[in-house]
Amino acid sequence: MLQAIGLTSARHRGLPPAVDDLTFEAGSGCVTALLGPPGSGKTSALRLMLELEPGRGITYFRGRPLHRVAHPAREVGVLLGDVPGHPARTARGQLRMLCAAAGVPASRADALLDTVGLAELGDQRIGMLSPGMDRRLALASALLGDPHTLILDEPVEGLATREADWLHGMLRSHADQGGTVLYTTQDPKEAARSAGHVVTIDAGRLVADQAVADFSRTRLRPRVAVRSPHAARLAAIVTREARAARRSVEVVTEASSSRLSVYGSSCAEIGDAAFRHGLPVHQLADEVGDDRPDGGPGPVGPVDTPRPLRDGPGAAVGAGAAPIAAADVPEPDARPAANSGAAHLPPPIRRRPARGPLRPVRYELRRLFGVRTTTLIVVVGLVASAVLSVLLARDGRTPLPNVLAAWPSLLPLPPAALGAGLLGALSFGDEFRYPALAAGRGTVPRRLGLLLAKLAVSAGVALLLALLAVLVSAESLRLVYGGELVRVPPNAVPLAVSWSGLTVGCAWAGLLAAGIFRVTAAGVAAVLAVPVLMVPLLQAMPKAPTARSVSGLPARLRELTWLQWPHEVDRWVLAVVKVVAHPVGTALTLSLSVLVCAYLFTSLRGRVRW
Repeated sequence: MLQAIGLTSARHRGLPPAVDDLTFEAGSGCVTALLGPPGSGKTSALRLMLELEPGRGITYFRGRPLHRVAHPAREVGVLLGDVPGHPARTARGQLRMLCAAAGVPASRADALLDTVGLAELGDQRIGMLSPGMDRRLALASALLGDPHTLILDEPVEGLATREADWLHGMLRSHADQGGTVLYTTQDPKEAARSAGHVVTIDAGRLVADQAVADFSRTRLRPRVAVRSPHAARLAAIVTREARAARRSVEVVTEASSSRLSVYGSSCAEIGDAAFRHGLPVHQLADEVGDDRPDGGPGPVGPVDTPRPLRDGPGAAVGAGAAPIAAADVPEPDARPAANSGAAHLPPPIRRRPARGPLRPVRYELRRLFGVRTTTLIVVVGLVASAVLSVLLARDGRTPLPNVLAAWPSLLPLPPAALGAGLLGALSFGDEFRYPALAAGRGTVPRRLGLLLAKLAVSAGVALLLALLAVLVSAESLRLVYGGELVRVPPNAVPLAVSWSGLTVGCAWAGLLAAGIFRVTAAGVAAVLAVPVLMVPLLQAMPKAPTARSVSGLPARLRELTWLQWPHEVDRWVLAVVKVVAHPVGTALTLSLSVLVCAYLFTSLRGRVRW
């Protein structure tokens, strides 16, 4: 069961709130439609329930507010629009990636593809799906955690009738299994066909809370809309003639005194009555449901709702008859005490940070290798490394480490380092461009676990790319010039450390910069800024006339930490120190330090969350 109590959105620039003191329930085993015209506050109400917007009120999902639910994906499934996935990712890849985020097995993706009828389109790219298939994929994403409650915003908007009927059938099936379904719509006929309960709102306030039978009786009955300057006289005439003819006719005077709604009659009968009595008529039209010129709600409520005409003594007739009984249409004020009572304001709703994936490393791996961009960048980097290494070795003047790294002096960075930096920038850049983890917020969860997972995966990919680049370069040299050119240099350990540090540092610089500025281009710019800006700046700084040696650093570290590690480790420690002391290493270290501090300041302010 879903219980929304006192939902009120925050005011903006003195405007009235989009949702104002809204209270209603959506029961288990039932499909509930939240009905209202465009701009009535339906979407804002859903976002308040999901704590996506600030305001006041509280929503209980089976007795617990959403921020108290340990695993929200297993309690609430949300569909607030199209799938915010990378257009080059397949439908199956998208669901498997979200499975890792929700902490469910990957086999759940295949099962849901079959459930929503996309089993044969599992390998289809998201960008190639039709609107109906895309909506099916969005529904599958909402069902990944097997939630009890489904919340959907205009789920059939823009769909063909067949696709809309199928989706409503899925929602009824979920409700038949004991689940709760709440969806928004602006079509009263759709609500009457597909829902078991209808909550009508207008201007952010509750208008009616009805079972679908009562809703159909009071909102979808055919009527004749009449507009006349003598509406009161015409209402009395129509009522008197209907009573004389013993016909069941209802006449309702609208808020405007010149407008009538007549139930149980026809345009011809009313026009003839007006003509016989010489009354002018400015409008005479058949209407059903909400077919009103102003687009507002139909005659619902204790004032505007018609009362049936009855025969016999004491029968209530005419437009001046008593209003319909409150049992037929519940009054908006007949709600829990939390909806009225100014002395007990509902608690504030704070926009809480999005939760990170439950399995961040698995999520990041599936995100990275779920699109062809990753493979394309790796292949281009390796091919460029092979070609450059062959060209550099032709004149015999380029040192062997530069040849193996394919790093000519004209390039700011070797292809492998540029590729690692680009992959790191895409790690956060694509997250912000296609926010699959927090679609309703349009952002990315700023969680420490997700950051560490991205750093670990990007470092692993960078190391793999660095190793493959050296191996491809060496094999290309052996193929073109013979095996005597390729040999292991005497300082292989420092070179390996520096090469690994360069590629990993570039990957992390791109990742952190894209996470700070929320765009891939910022990550690429941060990678290129290291050799283009930072290194010349450091080289331009005045140097000391003498330099001190750090050759005894490993021994001093051993004494300081009281740890006895093998002497072979000393070589690696000195290699790391030499890498950091190199201008490029120093520039990269400084850049990473600044980026880490900036990311922590902008993204993890307040209480650090895993």
